[in-house]
Amino acid sequence: MSEVVDFIVDLVGDLGYWGIFFMMFLESSFFPFPSEVAMIPAGYLASKGEMNLFLAWLAGTGGSLAGALFNYALGHKLGRPFLQKYGKYLFLSEESLQKVEDFFARYGHPSTFWGRLIPGIRQYISLPAGIGRMRLGSFALYTFLGAGIWCGVLLALGYFIGHNEEQIQRSLHWILGVVMVLVAAVVLYYYAKSRKVA
Repeated sequence: MSEVVDFIVDLVGDLGYWGIFFMMFLESSFFPFPSEVAMIPAGYLASKGEMNLFLAWLAGTGGSLAGALFNYALGHKLGRPFLQKYGKYLFLSEESLQKVEDFFARYGHPSTFWGRLIPGIRQYISLPAGIGRMRLGSFALYTFLGAGIWCGVLLALGYFIGHNEEQIQRSLHWILGVVMVLVAAVVLYYYAKSRKVA
């Protein structure tokens, strides 16, 4: 396993910031690419002085935003019928599309922020935003903030933990647990607020 980790770290180092941007673009669009592969090694390289932490964060967040805008445009221009019919060629199943549509419908526009932090939702939350004609400025802002937090978390893991893959996995599970609790708290807050208004 250490040989695989070394290979990935070397690959990220060789590809540089544009490589991070491209990998995060893929992760944020329809291609099933794990963001951890790009951002954690970048954080590790930054800890060794071989990368600039801020530039790595900017490349990762920028790539995530670009991929999300690509998916937004797909949803906006082509609509649900097209994605329902041809989504399988974009690694998008009917079940996945329905899942993110339900999430977006239930939690509204802020879901494009929280959705960036939830595995299985993160890659596809842009599609229902595009289908629903969400304002582009709001979408870009929510996406940038959510993607920025996620990239920052992964960079921090790489920076402080480095090659310790087992510790990274434990930390990721803990962080995802905290994120899920925060999401649940915000959802309950908005639900209680909507009940009062009603």
